[in-house]
Amino acid sequence: MQTAPTAYLPPFLLRSGHLSTIYFGLFRKVNGIVQKRERMELSDGDFIDLDWSSSSTPTSKLAIILHGLEGNAQRPYITGSAKLFNQNGFDACSVNLRGCSGEPNRLYRSYHSGATEDLIEIIEHVLQTKNYSQVYLKGFSLGGNLILKYLGEGNTVPQQIKGAVAISAPCSLSSSCEQLLSPKNILYARRFKKHLIGKLREKQPLFPDLILDSDISKIRTLKDFDDVYTSRAHGFKDAMDYYHKCSSLQFLPNINLPTLIINAKNDSFLGPECYPFQEAANNPHLHLEVPQYGGHVGFWGKNNITYTEKRALDFFCSSF
Repeated sequence: MQTAPTAYLPPFLLRSGHLSTIYFGLFRKVNGIVQKRERMELSDGDFIDLDWSSSSTPTSKLAIILHGLEGNAQRPYITGSAKLFNQNGFDACSVNLRGCSGEPNRLYRSYHSGATEDLIEIIEHVLQTKNYSQVYLKGFSLGGNLILKYLGEGNTVPQQIKGAVAISAPCSLSSSCEQLLSPKNILYARRFKKHLIGKLREKQPLFPDLILDSDISKIRTLKDFDDVYTSRAHGFKDAMDYYHKCSSLQFLPNINLPTLIINAKNDSFLGPECYPFQEAANNPHLHLEVPQYGGHVGFWGKNNITYTEKRALDFFCSSF
């Protein structure tokens, strides 16, 4: 079902998609949250770092939070989410995807938009080592797509998983890539590319036969990066094969637990196929909210609590 019309209406200046994206990406500060890091060893010999923060009272509820492209668990959109969950009786496990915790991961491969095998291991680890009866998933951008893919691609979802929220989710990766390659997003694309190539350079001494200067010199765009590295490192034929196989759009009809997607209409990163109106209309478990404003992960809120932070909390607390 599609959700009711959104109630989100930010101040005038933050109705600009670009201003809201930039402000909440670069200038927002979140204080007063204490995280404790756990290094989780993966079955393939790599590792993922999990940053835990706790409710002030014992709880059986946990929110697992996933960041976006080149993010980490210290980004304000992650710490703001974790802080609000902690204040309302949830523990929070904020995930640093492979290579995103400030230390290069061990393998040639890294993280990507469809690496649900890592999310499966994280959930299994949490359920085996902790005692939570209610687990909720929240993901931003790349992390949102990853969660949606996980829920709909046919995995055995543990009964403790009760619901999910995806914010600014690029449900069609090719549609999103097309937007990121357009002139309106040139500054964002350059910033992403700079960070991604920097990480590739860090890996190069460890994998000199796989990461060549001649290949790096071919990377002019984000799609080139996915052709040169993402596809090769993760078993895809090329970037378009990666986008096709890892887009969550095709898996949305199979989601069978309460799931909310919030994608702003003025999100410059999202193309038309990233707004799954038909899929939401045909799946009673899937709720789609499309505010007029919000940019990309740029939702404002009073008292430094964003609209999507409160919306996710309310969704988890009232839907089950």
